[in-house]
Amino acid sequence: MSRRCEICGKGPMAGHRVSHSTNRTKRRWYPNIQTIRVIKDGRAVKMRVCTRCIKSGKVTKAVNVS
Repeated sequence: MSRRCEICGKGPMAGHRVSHSTNRTKRRWYPNIQTIRVIKDGRAVKMRVCTRCIKSGKVTKAVNVS
């Protein structure tokens, strides 16, 4: 399962972890991906979406009707 937003395509970024003695080792920053139920084409489906897309209103959450 990839760590990628299904709406905007945001994925991991790479960089360096820098110690106090300026040694550099590789590290990765992961996006905040949440699995939520979304209304898509009139149906409720589960999608992996970043929190920026949820907050900006790019997706509409499905209401759980019980």
